[in-house]
Amino acid sequence: MPTPNRRQMLRAAAVLPLLNVAGALRAAEPDLSALRDITGGTRPIGTAERTARLARAQALMRANGIGAVLIEPGSSLIYSTGVRWSRSERLTCAILPVEGEPCIVTPFFEEPSVRESLGINAEVRVWQEDQNPLAVVAGFLRDRKLAARPIGIEETMRFFAVDALQHVLPDARIVTANPVVRGCRMIKTAAEIALMQAATEVTIAAYRWTYPRIEKRMTNRDIAALMNAATRKLGADPEFELVLVGEAAAYPHGSRQPQIVTDGGIVLMDCGCTVQGYQSDVSRTFVHGRPSKAQRKVWGEVAQGQQVAFAAARIGTAAGQVDDAVRHYYTGLGYGPDYTLPGLSHRTGHGIGMDGHEPVNLVRGEATKLAAGMCFSNEPGLYLPGKFGVRLEDCFHMTAAGPQWFSTPPASIDAPLG
Repeated sequence: MPTPNRRQMLRAAAVLPLLNVAGALRAAEPDLSALRDITGGTRPIGTAERTARLARAQALMRANGIGAVLIEPGSSLIYSTGVRWSRSERLTCAILPVEGEPCIVTPFFEEPSVRESLGINAEVRVWQEDQNPLAVVAGFLRDRKLAARPIGIEETMRFFAVDALQHVLPDARIVTANPVVRGCRMIKTAAEIALMQAATEVTIAAYRWTYPRIEKRMTNRDIAALMNAATRKLGADPEFELVLVGEAAAYPHGSRQPQIVTDGGIVLMDCGCTVQGYQSDVSRTFVHGRPSKAQRKVWGEVAQGQQVAFAAARIGTAAGQVDDAVRHYYTGLGYGPDYTLPGLSHRTGHGIGMDGHEPVNLVRGEATKLAAGMCFSNEPGLYLPGKFGVRLEDCFHMTAAGPQWFSTPPASIDAPLG
């Protein structure tokens, strides 16, 4: 999706007028006594896993002729080093060398805090407030005799840091680190998949608790509060909660217009959570009351669209061909063509893992071949502006034998949670 990113839009959509005080009170203090933490058996990513990640990254660096990779705070830094840090004008970054231990560069006064979450053996080099942090980075590269080799930049690293590096190392060859970072993060291990499975189970359990408590005249904000409360009680951190009611469901990321549950009205929920740093993403669409013929028809078409995408996801198939298969099916039903409305106006799915949206996407033209360990959302929604929309979303991971669901798609609008 275009900027602003999905998370920003979801948070903005959640800030809506409070139209139903009674409903808000119910959502604020729900009875959660029937729920318990179901994440107690999960295991965080440990040192052995991160050490194996470093070995994999270094193998990919050798294969791609890269001498070192620079990574700023964010999910890639956590993935590689365990360091949980925020970005600011004071640079903290990791340098992954093609051989040997990594290095963390951070302000002098931040070193003790940075070390608290460091999950691998690494050198820590500091810089003082009157120093250039990229000179410290350059010093490490020179000491390791890597300054003359290509330096890979993780794709979210900010321009000011790259620009400063080029000033202190004017002869450096700057290249993308995607072959290394994506090459590692796109292929999930069993430990990562287990955490994503746990997160998905929380989200499904929260849906099952929330669904029967949705009442007429509730607002989308009321419903989101119920979902969040259940998610927390079940042991996870809510990541996002998009609830679209009525016509708002025709717009994939919602509307700022007032939304109130009515008899016969669509409720579209797109929710996810985080367990030990790994995310879920599940969407369900249902009708409060009796579905109309039109609602039943579109819901069934979307359910079949999910199955078309799932069937197209095979090892060695280009990711874009999954999207092509769904659009071919929808075009045959009279939707589209392509990404036009009424129809499927967004990609069929996105990568998922530590971030809710990760490379690569199930979108036209994406040539990356599906491989075991890759994880994707499957969400071929249909949107009818001025009327309603339906989105069913379940994630899957690729195995050697083909795709495997994290959550089982519902089979009927009459049993929208399965």
